[in-house]
Amino acid sequence: MGVLVTLDLPEDSPMRDLPWIITFGPLGDDDEWEPVVCGPYEREHAMALAEAVVADGALMAVVEPLIPAVSVEQIRGEIATAQLAAQDEEVQTERADLYGDYEDTIDEEDLAEEEDRDTGPLPTPDAAELRAGFARIAARLTSG
Repeated sequence: MGVLVTLDLPEDSPMRDLPWIITFGPLGDDDEWEPVVCGPYEREHAMALAEAVVADGALMAVVEPLIPAVSVEQIRGEIATAQLAAQDEEVQTERADLYGDYEDTIDEEDLAEEEDRDTGPLPTPDAAELRAGFARIAARLTSG
């Protein structure tokens, strides 16, 4: 069985409405091949497809949103945001190494909540459902 990696977003996150891509790659360092990028899909479709593909293979699937940037400034802003987040994460990791990270500890209540959310694999969409999703994505990207 493979590994699926994605963002843990709240249900009301506007990022859920963005188009999503899936990047499939080798799970270990032993395999060397170029990753395969698929999409864009609606988030639910991307998650279902990624789950189905990694279910029977030693693959990694990364499901992530695409940010439809329309200017160089917007792209630079996204890059700056990502760089700041990485620096902040590095600082948090260093502090956790020094002092212990009590915010990331998992208690039984958190585990029960996680189990309630995990209802098993999503049904894999068929070609018609995916095409309908493509049309909805295109409409969102081309509307004001």
